[in-house]
Amino acid sequence: MASVAQDPASREPGGPGGSAHSRRALPGWREIGGRVIALREGSIIVITIVTAIYFSANTSTFFTGENFKTLLPYFAPFAILAAGEVFVMILGEIDLSIAGMYLFAPIIFDKLNTSVGLPLVPAVIVALLVCMVVGAINGVFVSIVGLSSFVVTLGMLFTFEGLSLIISKGTPVATPGGQPPLGTFGKVFGGGTYSELIWAVAIVVILQVVLTFTRWGLYTVAIGSNKLGAAEAGVRVNLVMIRNFTLCALTGGLVGIFEAVRSATVQPNPAGPNEILFLAIAAAVIGGTLLTGGSGTVVGALIGALFLGILKDGLILQGVQANYLLFYTGLAVIVAMTANVFVGRVRRGQTRGG
Repeated sequence: MASVAQDPASREPGGPGGSAHSRRALPGWREIGGRVIALREGSIIVITIVTAIYFSANTSTFFTGENFKTLLPYFAPFAILAAGEVFVMILGEIDLSIAGMYLFAPIIFDKLNTSVGLPLVPAVIVALLVCMVVGAINGVFVSIVGLSSFVVTLGMLFTFEGLSLIISKGTPVATPGGQPPLGTFGKVFGGGTYSELIWAVAIVVILQVVLTFTRWGLYTVAIGSNKLGAAEAGVRVNLVMIRNFTLCALTGGLVGIFEAVRSATVQPNPAGPNEILFLAIAAAVIGGTLLTGGSGTVVGALIGALFLGILKDGLILQGVQANYLLFYTGLAVIVAMTANVFVGRVRRGQTRGG
């Protein structure tokens, strides 16, 4: 019986007889690295990983469960604040009033619960609604009246930090629902070990989906890229801007309540919120959001916040004095932003070359 000759092509890895796995060569480390760098968040991902490796190599307690719990307050609040700030910054605007909302919301929450007698959850909802109204007012002044967002939100920052001091008389008070032993409310709204992390991840995922796959997000990018063109295309520019400022104020108030419950004390001190404000903006910027508008990523803001958290935690573990923390943070922000600029140039060059 004659033997049937086998088609040589069937024996070739790329031929019809080859497996799908053999037809597609696995990418090498260089190709994987190129793909990561090509991402909008690529440079900060690499910098964050390098920073974590450095601290783990020089500090034996860095990669431990206990230190992870310590790290959470250093980045989860910034991630939530930065996520809201991204929606405003993509418009080419900025919101400084989130520090005022951060301070004002827990004080109003306390007064609603202790003085008015509202239960904990309704008090939180009302406090957040107040923050959203302030955000909407910011949006109206910027989009309809035509004032600079920097001026409007700076004025709101001073106004509500001042109101916080007036209402509280500058006196710290115990946070309702935040005193041990914690109940369900305290564990959910910031007092639980992982509650802020869960909130941060959930908010980042939801807002990234909104930014990428919904008209709200697409209109936001369109307005930041070309406000006049977006308006001529039928986008309701004023409505989108008001909505984004409202969202940003909401995240500011939410984080303020989380932190007050976690620390079990409402502290009417503007110094802390003002520092948190700029770290949140830094997280958004080094995560890939342009100050000029038109481009941004919520996931990048999360990674930027994680980078700042790892940096602060690692420096503390290494025994760096508190006086040097802001100094090193400033240098790190400059390095991260410089890396973003160079990676952006490489990405644009590859796009033109392709």
